[in-house]
Amino acid sequence: MRTHRLAGILVRGVSVAGVATSIDLPEMKVALDLGRASESLVPRRTVLLSHGHIDHMGALPWHAAMRGLRGMDPPTYVVPRENEQGVRRLFEAWRALDGARLPHRLVPLSPGEEWSLGPDARVRPFRCPHPVPCQGYGIWSARSKLKPSFRGLAEEELRRLRVEEGVEISEVVEEPLVAFAGDTRIEVVEREEVVRRARLLILEVSFVDERVSVEACRARGHVHLFELAERADLLDNQAILLTHFSARYRPAEILEALERHLPPGLAERTTALLP
Repeated sequence: MRTHRLAGILVRGVSVAGVATSIDLPEMKVALDLGRASESLVPRRTVLLSHGHIDHMGALPWHAAMRGLRGMDPPTYVVPRENEQGVRRLFEAWRALDGARLPHRLVPLSPGEEWSLGPDARVRPFRCPHPVPCQGYGIWSARSKLKPSFRGLAEEELRRLRVEEGVEISEVVEEPLVAFAGDTRIEVVEREEVVRRARLLILEVSFVDERVSVEACRARGHVHLFELAERADLLDNQAILLTHFSARYRPAEILEALERHLPPGLAERTTALLP
């Protein structure tokens, strides 16, 4: 897995279209998709899964088995609600084959719903247009901060207002830290504000040059580099990590295409997760 620190966020990952996508956010203690069995992902108790294609979900039973083997807590798998029964049947089949319990917690989640990653972080899914049901995830920080009208007051006065008068002096302030789009068409950039605003955007770009046309890319439900370049002005992210490149491209070809096609303001914020 390759490692980058982007917009202050540590991210590790491997992502090759049709082969495997697994993204690790170690400091947030969460993984995004599990298409490849990787030792570095075994410690991740929480995994957010975008859709049911095997290159994004194929390592689930292995991950559960390794955590069980090592006496770790059962993992939590957040899945699109459309995939809930399929994932349950997947584990039933592996239990029958392997004889292991494969303990885990399955959390079906849909756009419009929310799931807590802990006291200071929340997960909200969003729809990704793809030939099969697919969703991305926004990860938001949620911190309690003093309301602006009370800033500058002495600690004693703040305590008096809070304790004696019951005044709510704090408010929860949210910030979109990460937006992870599963396999998707470019429309996700236009439709989803969190994709445009998150501090770090993790976005698939499967094709980067004329060998695959924009039309053919769209028919497969993916993003073409040419489409991303056309929407550069929409993206306010501090950093963008591009993933899911087709295996037909060598790393040098990917880097050359990004340099050639992305406008400077976008190129300087963009990193390629190279195969």
